[in-house]
Amino acid sequence: MMTSITHTCTRMEGLSELALDHVAQYFSALSEPSRLRVLNILRDGERNVGELAEMCACSQANISRHLSTLAKHGMVVREARGTTVFYRIADESIYALCDLVCGNLAKRLSEQANLLGNVNAKKPRKA
Repeated sequence: MMTSITHTCTRMEGLSELALDHVAQYFSALSEPSRLRVLNILRDGERNVGELAEMCACSQANISRHLSTLAKHGMVVREARGTTVFYRIADESIYALCDLVCGNLAKRLSEQANLLGNVNAKKPRKA
């Protein structure tokens, strides 16, 4: 039987094993590049499956599976209008998380490039 989390936690410290499992599953939903592409596209507003498939250069079936995973983890919501289903971001804070990670990676890559540049600059040139 699953128990619910009754308080909002802003830190991982002190989380139960069940809560940590939920956090890991949430992050695993972000581990697929196609899902990140979908989230990035949805920054500009809602889209239907066909639009997302075209923009991601994926099949509609593939996009539907990714959207199902994102919806399962509360990252997107779906709304049916007639025969078309539209998806939009459920919680804009997902972008703060993604932007934080992307910013940290960009900083690390820049630091590595600077280190490599400094190492290459110190190597003696062959005559």
